[in-house]
Amino acid sequence: MEAQGIYTVHEGKNVKRIREIFGIKQDHLALDLGISQQAVSLLEQKEIIDYDLLEKVAKALKVTPEAIKNFNEQAVVNNINNTFHDHSVNFQFNPIEKIVELYERLLQSEKEKNELIKNKM
Repeated sequence: MEAQGIYTVHEGKNVKRIREIFGIKQDHLALDLGISQQAVSLLEQKEIIDYDLLEKVAKALKVTPEAIKNFNEQAVVNNINNTFHDHSVNFQFNPIEKIVELYERLLQSEKEKNELIKNKM
């Protein structure tokens, strides 16, 4: 949700969108987490998720907790729209594939940052 230029993170919605982008159903995520599908549904409605649970969800989705916290679908869509704004080129693309591609780049960047931090310790 955006109000006066401030983006409010809704971690549950971010979990849901990431899960959907990866094609993971609630019952499969529930199985990985050892909880019910209904519990996953409730989790996806929470604005803030307890960090310990967020870490478990992130691990099950094979992303970092920060990726869930920082996921901004609107920013990704805006990036795609800005990238493909030139209407002189006529082509078809699947926006979900582009979101996944951009998200994978974000994850790779986060992994590289984490490795640099680890190496400095």
